[in-house]
Amino acid sequence: MIEPDGGQHAAETDAERTRVIEASGYFVIRFWNNEVNDNIEGVLSRILEVLSAEAPHPHPLPAGERE
Repeated sequence: MIEPDGGQHAAETDAERTRVIEASGYFVIRFWNNEVNDNIEGVLSRILEVLSAEAPHPHPLPAGERE
């Protein structure tokens, strides 16, 4: 999940929302509004970097059941 942040966001509320989202198995990446406005190429590069990274398997196999 990609979230733009700005001065109107409450850090504590954002942190709690991030915990809930990540507990549901999602990954949160945040950018400041001014980053999106002033450095869209850098923001897009970071998003592509995150998307191309291999995600860890959410449920490792028990011992003896590995592939």
